[in-house]
Amino acid sequence: MEELIVCGGCNAKIGAGNLGKLLRDLPKCTGERLLVGFDSADDAAVIQLTEDLAIIQTVDFFPAMVTDPYLFGKIAAANALSDVYAMGGTVLSALNIVAFPEEDDFSILHEILRGGAEKVKEAGGMLSGGHSIHDRTVKYGLAVNGTVHPDRILRNDTCCEGDHLILTKPLGVSIITIGYSAGEISRESFDEATQSMEMLNKYAMDIIRRFDVTSCTDVTGFGLCGHLHEMLHGAYSAYIDTRRLPYFEEAYEGAKKFVLTAGGQRNRNFLEKIVAFRLADFGIEEIVFDPQTSGGLLVSVPPSQAETLLRELTGSGIRAADIGCITVKEEKEIIIY
Repeated sequence: MEELIVCGGCNAKIGAGNLGKLLRDLPKCTGERLLVGFDSADDAAVIQLTEDLAIIQTVDFFPAMVTDPYLFGKIAAANALSDVYAMGGTVLSALNIVAFPEEDDFSILHEILRGGAEKVKEAGGMLSGGHSIHDRTVKYGLAVNGTVHPDRILRNDTCCEGDHLILTKPLGVSIITIGYSAGEISRESFDEATQSMEMLNKYAMDIIRRFDVTSCTDVTGFGLCGHLHEMLHGAYSAYIDTRRLPYFEEAYEGAKKFVLTAGGQRNRNFLEKIVAFRLADFGIEEIVFDPQTSGGLLVSVPPSQAETLLRELTGSGIRAADIGCITVKEEKEIIIY
């Protein structure tokens, strides 16, 4: 079977700066039933159906970031499903989104869809159809529906001063996948990164929703700094302790050797004015700007609950870490030390 061309994942995402300009003057939909729309830069839309039921709607797709079609399908599906978990919800159903070259071997597409279907089933959702077109580049993802109680929605912009920040997956997957395809990263590190990418955020959210989490997002194409910037929403600053930051060691070493991603440079260009590095470490800089495909959840939680939440996450085999805290607004929005 042919292999896929590595050219995507969330590294293919339109940069936050350009995306903001595109959305700025589009008409905003309002209404009592629209609880979360695109005007808040949140992870998904939420529409209230009844007094105790709301539906979460999200869509995500991209080109391949690995050569194995089956693995690509699993990672792309896990990434799309993640937005439901980032809102505190439960997956209900999903539809496939497919772009595939007309002249290619359709057994490749079968393997992509097989991988995606397995992840939807693992999430407890119903895969109930989809849409496909011919295109020069293979692309795959899902449109996903989830459910949540209207009073239990987790937003990405409701953190509080003093909150601790907990991240549930290590960083650096785009550096790993790009570096592996260029022969600069070992197979062992590549396998470790892909296992992280295909892991559903369901398992972390099953634990997180039992705590008084104030805000939640998933770390994907805008990198740690980009999604933290959305969480702070111009009202707070955050300190990130690099001694506790989880990342793949070979991603860090690769970054120091200038194994870089286009998405990481877009994130750096958009965010560098609001980020202060209080250490001279280029590898760490690239790690915090690196676009994550199917990255972890980033949650803010009151300090009184942070230690217990972290203990339960790590006790369940989740590679989580308490990486910093929310503070009053300072001159720089994100301070990394």
